[in-house]
Amino acid sequence: MRTRVAEMAMSKRTLVYTLDALIIGVIVGVIDTLFGRVLIGIGEVRTDYLLYLLPFLALAGILITYLNRTYGGKSQKGMELLFEVGEGKEKDIPKRLIPFTILSTWMTHLFGGSAGREGVAVQLGGTVAHALRREGLGSDASRIYLVTGMAAGFGGLFQTPLAAIFFAMEVLVVGRLEWRALYPATIAAFVASWTSHTLGLEKFTQVISDNLSLSPLVVLQLLVLGVIFGLTGKLFAYLLGQLKTSFAKTFANPYVRIGVVGLGLSILLYLIGTGRYTGLGTNLISQSFAEADGNSLITGTDWILKLLFTVTTIASGYKGGEVTPLFSIGASLGVWLAPFFGLPVYLVAALGYAVVFAGATSTTIGPILIGCEVFGFQHWPAFLLVCLVATRLFPALSIYGGQKVAKKLQ
Repeated sequence: MRTRVAEMAMSKRTLVYTLDALIIGVIVGVIDTLFGRVLIGIGEVRTDYLLYLLPFLALAGILITYLNRTYGGKSQKGMELLFEVGEGKEKDIPKRLIPFTILSTWMTHLFGGSAGREGVAVQLGGTVAHALRREGLGSDASRIYLVTGMAAGFGGLFQTPLAAIFFAMEVLVVGRLEWRALYPATIAAFVASWTSHTLGLEKFTQVISDNLSLSPLVVLQLLVLGVIFGLTGKLFAYLLGQLKTSFAKTFANPYVRIGVVGLGLSILLYLIGTGRYTGLGTNLISQSFAEADGNSLITGTDWILKLLFTVTTIASGYKGGEVTPLFSIGASLGVWLAPFFGLPVYLVAALGYAVVFAGATSTTIGPILIGCEVFGFQHWPAFLLVCLVATRLFPALSIYGGQKVAKKLQ
């Protein structure tokens, strides 16, 4: 009798998770599409009217700070709030997080800040799922819904559902996978990805035809690349944390902080590259996989300049994610490094794209899969080897301050 009751309870729980994951996937996919398509349009407007928009980056920052501090409440914590909910330190995610985060990110990009977009997608996905969570499904239900929403957010924006599932499952605690969320996260990620694709949100893919024969020398080269890319991701995370602390000490007033730093950014972003390092960095990604008259469009300083401008933008208080800039940093660094190793340029750029992301977030499976989903599964041995090396370097150092590390890795 008890077995029968337990089976019925499990069936009900599975049905609830199935239906809710479908709903979460559709809703998040629609929001991702709206957010992503407007952001693409904003990037085009910024490029066309850079001289008219970039000078107002500081004023935009002050307005972003005012809106979030005055009306945002706990939502201004962003990703940190999601980690706190995952750990049980916070119980609620305000629904206002969605419009405030989206609007703030659009403003950051319109006026020339160097930032990403995935943080917004993951946050809005987590917020939607948390709002739809049901009672009576067990003590782990809140965490399962959170991971499900995060997977939907990432999957809907990048249309890489496999990477989204495992990124969401492994990002809360380094070295531990939230296997309990696998079933609903899989449904939500694939549905969100399908929804955004159906609604016309574009996906970046680049087929790499070069293949590597994993000879002992090539394996050694890949191990070295793993160290370099991993340390680059860690450098990004370290500088981001240090600048946040430094800016807070130097400018105690958040309005002065973002105003002063924003003014400096607007000047430097124009003088260095004439806007080349504004926005997501998708221009650098595209140029990493293209040539002009047989010559690379990437310079040896692109990766470090994009890194510095991005950590400065985010540390000063502007809104946006870090992942797309990390993709651009890794890809452009790979283009520069490839000739030194005598390896195919586009393949090394692809490795950098995924592995700098792995190093900065201390996640392993998600970056391996995003490399495979974007560049082709035939390259999985290289992505696996390089990502494993990168994520073993300083696992506690990550762009996510609320991220925990499993005891086995401490």
